[in-house]
Amino acid sequence: MSNDIDYTTLDKRTIDRLVRQGIADEKTIDKALKALPDLADRAAKVEASLIDDDLDDEDEE
Repeated sequence: MSNDIDYTTLDKRTIDRLVRQGIADEKTIDKALKALPDLADRAAKVEASLIDDDLDDEDEE
């Protein structure tokens, strides 16, 4: 199996596809994911709010 895959740049769907194609195996992926650093302290906070407006009413007609 390939050891030169940078799992930090892949999402779950891509990793699943690599496993199905035989390019990577579950053991290799688990080992790579466990080695990833916890970067939670570098995450950006995002504020959002939902506004109830008239756009939703158009779907009901």
